[in-house]
Formats: sequence, C-alpha cells, structure tokens
Amino acid sequence: MWISSDWKDYELIDASDGERLERWGEYILIRPDPQVIWHGAKASPLWKKADASYKRSKSGGGAWQESCVPESWTIGYRDLRFLIKPMGFKHTGIFPEQAANWDWIAEKIKAADRKVKVLNLFAYTGGATVAAAAAGASVCHVDAAKGMVAQAKENARLSGLTDAPIRYIVDDCKKFVEREIRRSNTYDGIIMDPPSYGRGPSGEVWKIEECVDEFVALAAKLLSDKPLFFLINSYTTGLSPLAMRYIADLRIRPLRGGRGDAEETALPVSASGTLLPAGASMRYSFD
Repeated sequence: MWISSDWKDYELIDASDGERLERWGEYILIRPDPQVIWHGAKASPLWKKADASYKRSKSGGGAWQESCVPESWTIGYRDLRFLIKPMGFKHTGIFPEQAANWDWIAEKIKAADRKVKVLNLFAYTGGATVAAAAAGASVCHVDAAKGMVAQAKENARLSGLTDAPIRYIVDDCKKFVEREIRRSNTYDGIIMDPPSYGRGPSGEVWKIEECVDEFVALAAKLLSDKPLFFLINSYTTGLSPLAMRYIADLRIRPLRGGRGDAEETALPVSASGTLLPAGASMRYSFD
C-alpha cells in the first residue's frame, strides 16, 4: 500500500457515514466518499465546524452548501504549490493521495541523471506534471478539458515553473497518442489517470474496465529505448491493482521489459489512526 502521509497543508481528519472531513490549508471541508461505508464513527468535534460541505442531490449531481470559503486558495506539498478550488462533483483540484506517486516520479527522474521526457495523459490539473517538471523533466501534459489545463498552468506558475519545459495540450488522449506514434515520438516516463467513465469528442464511450487494456497497449508504443517508468492510476473499485499489473505485464513487458508493482493508495485518518483507501496505482519500473 502506498500512503501519502507527508502532507502539512492537507489532513484527512475523520471519515464516517459516507463522508470525509478534510483540512485544506486553513479551511475544513466535508465531501462524500463511497469508500466510507461505516456509520456512527464520527470522532472529531470539527464535523460541526466545517467551512463548507458537498451534498449530493436525489436527482443526481450535487452542490456545495453552507460555504464560507473563498472561490480558490493555495496549499503546498514539499516545494510544490496548488490552487484549491471547490468544483462540481465534489472535486477540489487535486487528489492528495497521489502525493506518494509524485514522490516516486521525482525520485525516478532525479536518479536518471540525464534528460527525461514525460508524457502525462488525462493529466487533470497537473499534480504529476509539476512534480515531474520540478524534478528536472520536460513534460507533455494532455487533457481534454480546457479549464483543467488552465488550472495546471496556474499550478506550474505557483510552483515557480512558469519557464519549465512543459507542453500543454487540450486534446482527446487516445487521438493524441495515435498521432505521437505516427510521428515516432517517444517518452522516458508515461503517466495516465484515466476516468472511470467518459465520452470522446465524437461521442465514443469510455469505460475504464473495457478500454484500459487497449489504451495501455497503445501508449506503451511511446516508451523510449531506455524508459524509466509507466504509472497507471485508477479510482474504479471494479479494476483491482492486480488486474492493472496483469495488463501491464501483457502490454508493456514484451516491448520494454521491466517489472510492475500494484497497490492500493491510501490516506491516514487522524481521528481513528487508520487508513482510508483512495484508489489504486500500478507502477512499472525499468531500472
């Protein structure tokens, strides 16, 4: 299990009754979490002092309620800075459980002691992008949502990486990968954080359980002759860590060798002293 336990500006305070109680900098938020299936275990008095809470609607979707927070603010992780912005569908702009993967990526890049090219697919607001760039890599950041790419640029600016070699692409990730293959472009590190469900630019349906195998096989063709890593993240309970590793062994190892590790990602819960599951990652290494 990979645990993101080195945060100073973020804290998972408590979890119960389908919700998380979190501190993002100086603000406390309550957000729903389907993994929190236990009840009657609210141990922190801060549940009653939250600055905002996200409530789901019976008709679908949801909204922030009782909000006493600004439109946005910043928090830090190590030398990185991120814009926090409560958005629709409970998002805040980063996934704090990914910090352990940011550290792993940075270690790989620094240890290589050479120029490193990284491709970040479904890159969202660029947590992994700024981690890789801060470690010295050039990064190609690809996401289909223009607003998320704009926030990624802001995170790079906040982290002092305005002039870093980051290329931002607003595009469908599959179509971009197909073009890069035709161009014979390659990358030393590939990161992908695909959604559980989505639609492509022509209405194509993406379901991660049905599409991830084909997409990994396609993206693996972009690995350089001396690759460093391939990282896949998932928040879908139906896609287990070992299933992701099996796909990687089938689609990556025959092309470039390497070995894979797959584990749940987790966050420590302050009030209970235990861990909250927060998705899964498959890390493939080639050293």
